[in-house]
Amino acid sequence: MSSSVSITLNQCSRTFAGGNTALQPLDLQVHPGETLVLLGPSGCGKTTTLRIISGLESPDKGGQVLFGERDVTALPIEKRDVGMVFQNYALFPNMSVADNIAYGLKIQRLPRTTIAQRLDEVMRMVDLQGFGDRRIDALSGGQKQRVALARAIAVRPKVLLFDEPLAALDAKLRDRLRIEIGQLLRELGTTAVYVTHDQDEAMALGDRIAVMQAGRIAQLGTPQEIYHQPANAFVADFIGAVNCLDVTASREGGGLVVHGGELSASHLQGVPTVYCRPEDIQVVPLVQADVRGTVVQSIFLGQSQRLMVDTGGASPLQIETPSRQRWPNGTKIGLVLPSHVLFYPDNTPTVNAREMANG
Repeated sequence: MSSSVSITLNQCSRTFAGGNTALQPLDLQVHPGETLVLLGPSGCGKTTTLRIISGLESPDKGGQVLFGERDVTALPIEKRDVGMVFQNYALFPNMSVADNIAYGLKIQRLPRTTIAQRLDEVMRMVDLQGFGDRRIDALSGGQKQRVALARAIAVRPKVLLFDEPLAALDAKLRDRLRIEIGQLLRELGTTAVYVTHDQDEAMALGDRIAVMQAGRIAQLGTPQEIYHQPANAFVADFIGAVNCLDVTASREGGGLVVHGGELSASHLQGVPTVYCRPEDIQVVPLVQADVRGTVVQSIFLGQSQRLMVDTGGASPLQIETPSRQRWPNGTKIGLVLPSHVLFYPDNTPTVNAREMANG
């Protein structure tokens, strides 16, 4: 639809009244046509970052926002050529679906024929054909969110911004719309920034993910990098489930003694703790095990089950196993943790995204 632009933030921070700093000085670049997800817990600065990009908030003195080569720092939202999709839809209840979608096009004073063509195009994109005359209050939550999405893309903005748009929807509808939004963003090729606290959303939608912590970017990378190579303990713990095993001794040759057994991981010699994901631990006969423990709980998840295994450490290990197997509490179990799935985050202080990109 519209040509893609990059988004650049230079030293953008935000301090509110009373000295409350919501965002530390931040350098960030979003590539043209990329979907960047800002992910993190409440209060981490992700929404403040989005509002600075949109023009709804201004950065502290010295901060700069660029769209391509264009400095938009001092421009209000209506002059930045952005489309926004909010959690609360922000629709006009007294207007029909078609009038809501066409509102921005009418503000642009486009010819009626162009408006009609755009309406038909975007309503088809978001699967709202035949809903043009429907009142907003007669729509489901998912339909309202589609109207909000259609209204945002109808004006063909340079940048699309999403502020937790699926947070108010039920789980099944959220999954469906997540897939639809992902397909739409790939089709449009528009530069997009998407804010969420939902890890599944972030993994499904992001070309890259910026995990935020206390007003800074803790890690910036692809979904695979964020999940398999977390930069620090916060990211490792925040993204998915993770096991933490304390190393009680190191052997010559690369052995690491942990509660319940010994691991082979020469690349992690000298670290106090090793981490691994539940799905990377293999259940084996006791005689073949690296680590032995006792099943203390089995949680049925439908497509799989999560075993909690006591190996004598501070907390049980979490193990992902097939859902049709049965593991009564008290069962002795053998585990193998392949060396390539073990990792140790740096636990270094968070840095800005430009430092990460420059290595």
